[in-house]
Amino acid sequence: MKNVGGVDRALRIIVGLALIIAALAQYIGPWGWIGVIPLATGLIGMCPLYKLFGFSSCPLKSK
Repeated sequence: MKNVGGVDRALRIIVGLALIIAALAQYIGPWGWIGVIPLATGLIGMCPLYKLFGFSSCPLKSK
């Protein structure tokens, strides 16, 4: 079940890629590889922490 909405997904992908690129370019240390996490959650559309806390940034579906 997806719990990461459109804008949230886009921001996660952008931030994740920026951190990874900065780590590859050696602008920041190896901690920049933490960008893999927001990148993955953005691409998949599901965040385990959101699920744990019962949060969702997806728009509500009408029944």
